[in-house]
Amino acid sequence: MPNLSKIIDRLDITDLTEHPVWRFGGETASGTERRVRPVTELPVRSLVGCLVGTRVLLANGEQRWAVLGNINMANPKRTKHFLTMWIENRGKWFEMARYFDVDYKRRGPQQVADFLALPLAAVFPITYNISSVAEVDPSLVRGTIEADPKDRLTEDELIALTLADD
Repeated sequence: MPNLSKIIDRLDITDLTEHPVWRFGGETASGTERRVRPVTELPVRSLVGCLVGTRVLLANGEQRWAVLGNINMANPKRTKHFLTMWIENRGKWFEMARYFDVDYKRRGPQQVADFLALPLAAVFPITYNISSVAEVDPSLVRGTIEADPKDRLTEDELIALTLADD
């Protein structure tokens, strides 16, 4: 089987169409690039250490390609707070910061809307459904990404959630 490992920043829609789930790992020449390799046996029971390429639904009904990460199928609360998202527009990708990330003001929801050239209300909430790639309760693989989460956690609560057993 050929080596399908790719540098994460070089994944494109063709890659995501062929292989919607990618697992972190693989060797790099420099040791600094993050690499992923496709998961070929679907559906999966766990997405730990994986990214999922999927079409998401914007608030205005438009579909866009996105790459989602930190999906914990055993802990929906953890997914809600730690979910990562890269969204595509005209061949370029934008990584949205989470509300607690230090660069939230530079990569937050308003900047996602600006990147998509849409008003904030046309973008959020964003909904996703990755039940086609995961063999679990469908409620664990469907979700909503809000522009402004109503239940933001404190730093101590985020740490406790990170350390919690699933």
